[in-house]
This record gives sequence, structure tokens and C-alpha cells, in this order.
Amino acid sequence: MNKAILGKKLGMTQLFDEEARLVPVTVIEAGPCRVIQKKTAENDGYDAVQLGFGEKKEKHTSKPMQGHFKKAGTAYMQYLREFKLENSAEMNVGDEIKADVFAAGDKVDVTGISKGKGYAGTVKRWGTHRGPMTHGSGYHRGPGSMGACSTPSRVMKGKKLAGHLGVEKVTVQNLDVITIDAEKNIIAIRGSIPGPKGGLVIIKNSVKA
Repeated sequence: MNKAILGKKLGMTQLFDEEARLVPVTVIEAGPCRVIQKKTAENDGYDAVQLGFGEKKEKHTSKPMQGHFKKAGTAYMQYLREFKLENSAEMNVGDEIKADVFAAGDKVDVTGISKGKGYAGTVKRWGTHRGPMTHGSGYHRGPGSMGACSTPSRVMKGKKLAGHLGVEKVTVQNLDVITIDAEKNIIAIRGSIPGPKGGLVIIKNSVKA
């Protein structure tokens, strides 16, 4: 991982590119992020930085975390994530990372927590086929055969069943950065990204580009 920044998903809109084509984009408030802690090869065995994003009130911050932020000399942050950046060894505690770390035309991977769908059946959760809806069939959206009675006398591992859907870590790769507004810390990325509006997202340079 060479470049990374934390951000907040604001929503989707449309932009026109240079050839007057309509492009669907997701707007992200990316940064500013502060370096809260620095890991070094001498002390920790590797070079990395801990970035903080989104300020929060003191009453919502635990005493140990208050000491962590006071040691760094920064405001209380809502989110903390560690990254091995290309220039981790050159960065210092308190440094700021803004949206202009990326540029229009870059390929990025975006990670977020998917929307929660609650308890879902197999058709919605796994995309399984339903049974016939007519001709007297009494079986429509069930999970299907659960296994024979005598052999194997159990439900096989991997059987697709109903359960909680969503709220999982999802990464979408190879997305295009359409435009950047460094003053407003805005990044517009082509297409959709995981998570609800206001959700935390991690933007990294693409590993497949």
C-alpha cells in the first residue's frame, strides 16, 4: 500500500466528462487526516502511521484514548486506522493528509462496511432459486433440501440458509477518480461504493492497476 486516506461517503450524483458523457459518481469527503502515531522499524519492526479522521467530543472519548490524542497534540478523532504508506518514515506526528494525495485519473480501491439488511431468506441473501408458484406447489422461497434422513443424517457444511445480511467489510477495486476538490476535501469516484451515507470509507491506490 502506497497511498491511503480515510473519508466519509456523502452520496451519489452525476458529472459530465470532457467528452460530454454523463458519469455516475460517488462523492466522498476525504480527510483531512492527522498522523496520530508513527511506527518505526527500530521500535516496532516496520514503518507505518496511524491516521485519525473526524473530530469528536471529549465526553465521547475514553480516558486512555484522551491520553493517546494528547500525546500526539491533536484533537480527539472518531476513527483511527493504520497504514503502511510509501513515505511513512518521512512523516511525523501531527502531519496532515488531504484529498490531493490522489489525482484525477488515478485507480483506487475503496473499502467500506456494507448496508445492513437485517434477517434475510436464502433468495435475497444468496440468490437461490425459488420453487414453482402455481400448480399446487406449497414450496416457494424455502432453503431447499436439508439432507437425506439416514445418509448423511445431518445438514451438510456450506448449506445456504437464512440469516443476517449485510454489515460486512467490502472492497470494490479499480475505480476511477473523476475529479478532486482539494479545498473542500472532496473526491468524486466513478460508480458506487459500499456503505450508507455518512459511513466510513478507506481509499487506497489500486493493487491491480
